[in-house]
Amino acid sequence: MKPASAIATILGLCLLLAACNPTEEPTPLDIPIPYGFPSRLNIPDDNPMTVEGVALGKLLFEDGHLSGYTGSETDSLMSCADCHRRAHNYDIGLDNPRFPNGKPHGRTGIYTNHTAMPLCNLVFNHEGYLWNGAVHSSNSAGKRQIEDIVRAAITAEDEIGSSEARTLEALRRDSRYPELFKKAFGSEEITMDRVEKAIAQYVRSLVSGNAKFDRYLQGNELLTPQELHGLVLFTTEEGADCFHCHGSGGSPLFTTNLFYNNGLDATFCDNADRNAVTGYSMDIGAYRAPSLRNIAVSAPYMHDGRYKTLDEVLTFYNEGLQYSPYVSPLMHKIHEGGRHLSPSDIADLKAFLLTLTDEEFLFDDR
Repeated sequence: MKPASAIATILGLCLLLAACNPTEEPTPLDIPIPYGFPSRLNIPDDNPMTVEGVALGKLLFEDGHLSGYTGSETDSLMSCADCHRRAHNYDIGLDNPRFPNGKPHGRTGIYTNHTAMPLCNLVFNHEGYLWNGAVHSSNSAGKRQIEDIVRAAITAEDEIGSSEARTLEALRRDSRYPELFKKAFGSEEITMDRVEKAIAQYVRSLVSGNAKFDRYLQGNELLTPQELHGLVLFTTEEGADCFHCHGSGGSPLFTTNLFYNNGLDATFCDNADRNAVTGYSMDIGAYRAPSLRNIAVSAPYMHDGRYKTLDEVLTFYNEGLQYSPYVSPLMHKIHEGGRHLSPSDIADLKAFLLTLTDEEFLFDDR
């Protein structure tokens, strides 16, 4: 074959391939793993992280048209971001204009069973999601990943309160989306499967690991004597004894992601505690130990949002524990009602907890 003919043949093949695959593949996105963090990530094989997927997911996360729109003036739009606000660690916050005092309810006005959870560092969690861990890889009903939470949140009456058809109709009216879906998934088709995958990618991208304490561990910043003493209290049984549930083994996640009855109540009537998932009696009144990263801005606290300030939480653990047969054995001072630390110790412990605030994660638009 002459060179000119060979070149023509190659060009013809290139044009043929381009016609068969007219779109570029989405750009793979590597999750940045902060210093000391675990390297094992919870990313399903059928939804790899991409730059375009995360960008689409962020837009959808903040779009009130997830609740659909019929054109009626009585429609009340709701997005994921209404309950998960960035400045509050993607938690609901006490100053939320839509939910006074941080008590969330759905678009229809029905209150949620539990308060919202922060969306910080979920890509490192392998123990299931939600306060009771009901969404887990072992769930026989198929609710196993963040993607399943997205779909449930869109359709649940106590959350966004839409339907798949209503949501997709609203999104398809938006001229921005066809091209963005094409970049993220290869075609302009807008489906619920793609909506939940894009939002799940965005949520997995929310990694917080640049607080003052992180910089201290890397030798780039010093803790004050008060903060250092708070760290000692946090990590010792003789002190505040926080580390068993919020950092066992020195975990930089500041949670084991496991479930504990922490002595919050003596009697129980919640049908969505950990026991509702496992059927194990010692899980009665047990809930996930949330991460303490950005804890200063994550109010309200506990699964039911009963505490509005970090001071109230510290007072509870110090002197307000309530005994029941189901209390976790890690609550070593349950029979004494708490740790009974001095006011100065409590102040030092709080000072350490404030070093877990990641300003870049909360406010830096980069």
